[in-house]
Amino acid sequence: MANTLITQYIEEISGLVTSRLQTIFPADWDIPVNLRESMQYSLMAGGKRLRPLLVITAAEALGGSREAALPVACAVEMVHTYSLVHDDLPAMDDDDFRRGKPTNHKVFGEAMAILGGDGLLTHAFYSVVEAQRKHGIPAEAVLSIVEELSLFAGPAGMVGGQAADMEGEQGLTSLEQLQYIHKHKTGDLIVFCLKAGGRIAGASAAQLEALETYGRNIGLAFQIQDDILDLVGDEGKLGKRTQSDVKQQKVTYPYFIGLEASRAEMQRLTEEAKQTVSGGLITKPEMLLEIADYLLRRDH
Repeated sequence: MANTLITQYIEEISGLVTSRLQTIFPADWDIPVNLRESMQYSLMAGGKRLRPLLVITAAEALGGSREAALPVACAVEMVHTYSLVHDDLPAMDDDDFRRGKPTNHKVFGEAMAILGGDGLLTHAFYSVVEAQRKHGIPAEAVLSIVEELSLFAGPAGMVGGQAADMEGEQGLTSLEQLQYIHKHKTGDLIVFCLKAGGRIAGASAAQLEALETYGRNIGLAFQIQDDILDLVGDEGKLGKRTQSDVKQQKVTYPYFIGLEASRAEMQRLTEEAKQTVSGGLITKPEMLLEIADYLLRRDH
């Protein structure tokens, strides 16, 4: 029953976010057609909508408004999507497919893919501000969300992780270096989502800290799972090539500690995440607990 409940919840939030992302631009904005289509192409290419889900779930776990969290949920999906568009470019990972469809630059050309990514990143900040403009979230809370999005998505966060990943391909020698990449390339944006949802709901400092710890743990577990799925996953379900890490000579968790130890570490991190939000500090932690288990079981 619990599995059905979380699946329905995820589908409901995903549908809500997808619907909102289809109308992200005010009707009177004059945007070049190719640019608009490039941005929408990648936003509508499917995907798990995990990050928007975490924003909304964290807000609701503390009694916050789903509607008020939605502009921030959409913003983080724009930031995540821009990073994928740029990641897929020939100068970076040089991928032909993403989520089972041709990558953005294969459809719109490299220049428009770069600009489409630029547009998504920039428009994300416009969307965050809508939480205050349209839903009355205190300006101080929205200012903190903007600050943390800049931090966690920027050079000390996701972009830093991507840079370390690019350099790491030339000779990553320690698990610590790999953890740095995972923490920043993937984990930071997940932590942002949980804290942003908390801020929408007026979280206390202690509640924000609990959400951050939960996010750190599921973020690393999520990335270890990605490493595992790249080795043993189903290409049809993943929508992209498996063994790409091996082909690009990228080292991964299984490379350093083996497949079984990687699975055990993922389990440990998930349990720790669940304990963090189970102590009574988070008023309605049920969905956060369900999501942690759901991510542990995923196969794509």
